[in-house]
This record gives sequence, structure tokens and C-alpha cells, in this order.
Amino acid sequence: MQQENIRNVAIIAHVDHGKTTLVDQLFRHSGMFRENQDVAERLMDSMDLERERGITIASKNGSYIYKDYKINIIDTPGHADFGGQVERVLRMADGAVLLVDAQEGPMPQTFFVVKKALAVGLPLLVVVNKIDKPAARCDWVVDQVFGMLDRLEAPDEILDFPVVYASAKAGFAIEDPEAEVVPGTGMDLISQMIVDHVPPPSGDPEASLQLQVNTIDYSPYMGRLGIGKIVNGRLDLRSNLVVSRRDGSLEPVRINKIFSFEGDQKVPVDKASAGDIIAVAGMEDVTVGVTFTNPEDPQPLPLIEIDPPTISMNFIPNDSPFAGLDGKYVTSRHLEDRLGRETLADVALQVEPLQDAVGYRVAGRGELHLSILIEKMRREGYEFQVTRPHVIMREENGKTLEPYEELTVDVDEQYQGIVIEKLGKLKGVLLDMQVNNQMSRMIFKVPTRGLLGYRSQFLTDTRGMGVMSYVFAEWGPYAGDIQNRINGVMIVKEPATTVAYALFNLQDRGHLFVGPGVDTYQGQIIGEHCRPADLIVNPAKGKKLTNVRAAGSDDAVILTPPVDMSLEDCISYINDDELVEITPKAIRLRKQKGAKIRG
Repeated sequence: MQQENIRNVAIIAHVDHGKTTLVDQLFRHSGMFRENQDVAERLMDSMDLERERGITIASKNGSYIYKDYKINIIDTPGHADFGGQVERVLRMADGAVLLVDAQEGPMPQTFFVVKKALAVGLPLLVVVNKIDKPAARCDWVVDQVFGMLDRLEAPDEILDFPVVYASAKAGFAIEDPEAEVVPGTGMDLISQMIVDHVPPPSGDPEASLQLQVNTIDYSPYMGRLGIGKIVNGRLDLRSNLVVSRRDGSLEPVRINKIFSFEGDQKVPVDKASAGDIIAVAGMEDVTVGVTFTNPEDPQPLPLIEIDPPTISMNFIPNDSPFAGLDGKYVTSRHLEDRLGRETLADVALQVEPLQDAVGYRVAGRGELHLSILIEKMRREGYEFQVTRPHVIMREENGKTLEPYEELTVDVDEQYQGIVIEKLGKLKGVLLDMQVNNQMSRMIFKVPTRGLLGYRSQFLTDTRGMGVMSYVFAEWGPYAGDIQNRINGVMIVKEPATTVAYALFNLQDRGHLFVGPGVDTYQGQIIGEHCRPADLIVNPAKGKKLTNVRAAGSDDAVILTPPVDMSLEDCISYINDDELVEITPKAIRLRKQKGAKIRG
């Protein structure tokens, strides 16, 4: 493909505004699939966790042919916790398609990804998606996008952005949202907009080779693959290369395979030129940010700057009485190897050994960033424990600073009072409030500490009908103490298997986390006490049997279903003297050894 016929474009948006569905439709309408071909929904979401949660976690590359043009698509995560990926992959793009929900408009994470796109000077193309929603308000959304770009001080040529209106789910794109959709209308308008408004790659094929790795993939046959765009020069399998590492050193390397992207597949090719997005195999320890270049005239590209992490947790080997029963990898050496491999692919993650204990301090962008890592390790057979997340503070001019988030909340008008009250206790400040059609949108500035564990409380307060999203705002002064959890917990007295009769008598004391027939050990947490003090309980206490029967004393035991705690719920629930035990088959809460019992 000639360089002037290549278009490299990233799809950016807030979570759940339809990026991956849009990519599906662009592939489908390009004629890539047969009429009767069975194609998976959300084709680019290839990880199990992505399909289960309905979010994009890792950026993906693909391409399709439109007329005489090859359009390389980069599908990016929308959640700010995975912003490190967005910052890296935007280096491969020459333009960005900004997807905005026709009802919600720009959200905090829209602001975040647009800010990153403007930082690397990408032209923006706006697609207003989900225009078939009953509450769609397309003109308002376009005005909000313009206002957002104005606040970000975007240059005039970006403020004059092209707009297309679409429904990715229904598979059509039109120029006028008021016009009637003609049957058979496809997604050609979006492809044509990309061809018209995204410039071709600007590299020089005759210059010295520059290929920077922006993301990492893995092949069971080829090992680690480095994915990036050839900025300048040419690459073929016979080339002698050096790699410029992150520390600045140069090392000879040989490429075994070059892959180009066709659809969502990698296709082996013999050579590639400036402007091509490719994957290369042959370097076992390839990491993000390294540059493959010419040994006679090395031209390493500058390293990718990544925003620092905001939250840290301790990952420690499992030392509970049930240690080693479920997991395949249980030692600190296993933890070290796995976390080390993760940092090679995710430069937004930082790992360092603990000084006063066995284990590792892992720092990331947020609760979701770290919980996804924990879930991946758990599914791979790792067994370990984690502590409560802590916000990373900063010292400047003798003052302690902490990160603040801009929180956007969409709730029914009747719940706005309880939300304002709860966030006020978490040191949140209400910045703006708008009410439209009995729906209230409120914007708060809240310390990151205050949002740890707030999501489950928020869903309870709004009867599951509220939507909240947040993005890093700034570093600000320390806001003072914030109370995490008021209630105590029920702690198992001695190793036992839970019995329905004992749990029936305990459920009046609070909320239980386990049902009958569950093996427990001393120090395990099986419920939340209704009072601030901790309660030591015996969940195996059975009913004393006699040969005397009396009406009323032998009623059937009726148990309230236990609270089903997700991994994120457990992590945000625990206090500093408690741990979450992670195994491939179970997630348990426990007190740390030597922890004092409250009350």
C-alpha cells in the first residue's frame, strides 16, 4: 500500500460510548466478512475479562480496506485507570475519531482522552453515537464538545471539527440527525471522513529506521510481540538492527517475523515501510518505549512520558491456614516474576519490594487498574494476599499534597440529596449541578481517598440507578482524615465448617458474607457487625438435640442470602488491619495476624 493511501486513526471515547461496536461495524461494512459468516460481537474485545465486563482493557490494532485506502484502526480503553495505554498508542495515530454518546455528551473520561490526543497534536473527527436513543440531543452534544475543546485551548483548526451522526449498534451513519434513515445506509460516511480529514503518515521511507514499540502482545508460538508504527525508514527480515533501550543503551537484535494487521488478524509480511503499523517478533524481553533503529545511523525516539500512579497496594504471599490448597503459584518468587512481566507490558504500573516485610508494593492508576491485574493473576493460578489500597501522597515545599478527582454523577432528582450528603462526608465539594427531565447531573471535586469503596455505597443509595465516573483533576492540599468503614466485622473463633443453624442466629447481628457448608479458619471475616465493635463468632455451633419436641421451638431455619462481594467490593471494604486472600477458587476476607480486635 502506498504511503499516501494509509490512514492511521485511533478511536477514543468515554467508557461504554460504543467504540468497539463502531469498529465491528466498520469492519463489517468494508466487506471483510462473508454474508453468512458468524462474527463475534465486539470482535476486538478478545480478553475474557473484557467480554465479561463490557469494557475495553487493552488497546487493540486492526485494519480494513475502504476504496483504495488502508485504514489502520486503534481501539483504545475508555476508562481513565487504563489511561497509560491511551497515552502510548496515540503515538501510532495520525488522527483520532472522538465518539460521544448522543444523550450523555462529553464525560470526564472523554475530557481525559481528548486532552491526551491534543497533547500529541492529532486532528479530531467527531462521531455522535447512539442517535436512535429516545433522549438523544445531538445539537447540545456538539455544543458541549466545542465547549470542552475550548476549555482545553485547542487550536482553531481542531475547533473546526467535522461531525457525523451514527448508531453503531444499528449500523448506519448520516450527516443530518433530523433526516430519515434510508434502508441500506451503512458506515461509509465515517470511512470517508477519515480519508478526507486524517493526513497520511508523514515519515520518510529513505531515512534511517525508527520503529518505537508502543504496546506489547503475546503469541503462544512467537513469544512477546512489539507493536508500533514505523516513523521513518524501511524494515525487512534481512535488516541488521539495534534496539535503543529505556536506559539509553544500544544492543544488536534480529527480527524473526514481521506482522501486518488485516482485520483483527496478524498476517506475516516480508517488509514494511514508513507509516505502517506492524508487530515484530524476535526480541524476548521487548518492552514499551524501546526503539528499533539502524546500527550505522541510530536515531532513537524520545521515551513516552506516562502520568504517575495514584494508588498503591501491597501484594504479599498467602500465609493463611488454607494457603496452597487452590493455587499453582504461591511463593514470593512467583509473585516477583509475574509482576515483573506485567511491568514490561504496562508502563503505568510500578512495582518495588517491601522493605519491612516479604512482598511487593504495586502502584497503579486506580482501583480498577489494580483489580484487573489481580483478577488476571488469579485466573492464571496465582495465590496471594493484598492490603487495602492507599493513595500516593506528594510532598512539595514542606506541604503534603494528595490527588483530587473530578467526579460526575448522573442520578434521579430524588436521590441528589443523599449523594450530596455522603460525598460531603468524604470531603467532596459540589462544583456544578444541572437538572434536566428529572435527571440531575452533579460535578464534584473529591479527594481520591474519598472515592475508595464509594461506588457500592453510591449504587445502594441510588437503588442501582445512578451513574458515576471520575478522572484525575489535580494535586491539592491534604483534606484531613476520612473515615473508611464505621461497622466492625464478625471474626471466626476457630477452624470450622459453617452450619445453617449458627448462621441463622448470627444474621440478626449484621450482614453475612458466607452461606452454610463453607470451610473457614480462625481470623477469617464472615460478615459485617451491625455495631462499631468486632465480634468473635462460632459459625459451626449446632442445635442441641433432645428427645423432647415442642411446637414453636423447631421452626425451620430461614437464612437471608449472604452478601455477594466482588473483588473490587472486597478490596474497598477492608481496613488497614485486614487482608483480602486471593486464590483461583475463592476470595476471602481475614484479619492480619496480630491485629487487635476492635471493641
